[in-house]
Amino acid sequence: MGEAGRILLAHGAGGKLSHRLIELFVDAFDNPVLQQLNDQAVLDPPGSRIAFTTDSYVVDPIFFPGGDIGRLSVCGTVNDLAVGGAEPLYMSASFIIEEGLPLDELERIVHSMAREAASCGVKIVTGDTKVVERGKGDKLFINTAGVGRVRDGMELGPSRIRPGDVVILSGTVGDHGMAVLTKRKGLEIDIPVESDCAPLHTLVAAMIDASRGGIRAMRDPTRGGLATILNELCESSGCGMLIEEERIPVRSEVRGGCELLGLDPLYLANEGKLVAVVDRDCATAVLEAARKNHLGRDAALIGEVLEGPSARLLLETSVGNRRILEKLSGEQLPRIC
Repeated sequence: MGEAGRILLAHGAGGKLSHRLIELFVDAFDNPVLQQLNDQAVLDPPGSRIAFTTDSYVVDPIFFPGGDIGRLSVCGTVNDLAVGGAEPLYMSASFIIEEGLPLDELERIVHSMAREAASCGVKIVTGDTKVVERGKGDKLFINTAGVGRVRDGMELGPSRIRPGDVVILSGTVGDHGMAVLTKRKGLEIDIPVESDCAPLHTLVAAMIDASRGGIRAMRDPTRGGLATILNELCESSGCGMLIEEERIPVRSEVRGGCELLGLDPLYLANEGKLVAVVDRDCATAVLEAARKNHLGRDAALIGEVLEGPSARLLLETSVGNRRILEKLSGEQLPRIC
């Protein structure tokens, strides 16, 4: 079949093919800032405080049930800004493309990113492309950076967590990890699992509005899952937490897949969920606001922040025992996000 319709090393050489490749991105991400085609984007974000984040996306496979690496990169960037109390505004996107990647696959991913960014009100304003030799990459890697406007008076972070606060989870855990795993391994289960990949900025805004300043910290439990993120919050805050196994929502198909494969859903990656540590006095209002948003309809209060000097994460099991939940040791599933 030859190399027609595939990425060639010449696409990264700076010549005519490079310019054609750049046109794909410029046309898809079209906006006045990007149209300048400068080596930088000059921004004029409103407000006095901004949030800034960066991430890289290396998921395998690059297409999976419920999403693709392009959609994932936009949602992941938006969510990292949103859980800091910021309104996402701008993104950069850099692509490391392996020689031989079909051009139609790249186009699908780019247009997926463009649709997701437009739905979030985010402009992709600058970026870069690099082409690497066949065998020196794995189809496609995407690096992003994001800029957002922080709400006036908004302060979120582990240092604000206090004993007596409660822990709210916005929905079921493990969907993304199980969707990627089943696609990668070619596994079939009775009810296919789709990734929960989604932008959380509207959900976050609704919860913040309902809290009246009572949200202490928020995180999205991506790589390493719920257990890893809660461990990080415990360590950073110096407070312990107790979560209840029976209150943690897990889809039956995810639970069944984990039992079959010897995995723990509490350590599987999520791409459309958040954890909020909230003042107990506003927990009911925050939970109700989350459940009114389609991304938070399965939201649950899953635990509390403990008194005492130990910054350990404890799980109360379904039979009433308590055990320590450690950080993930090793890697349950590589190349997940």
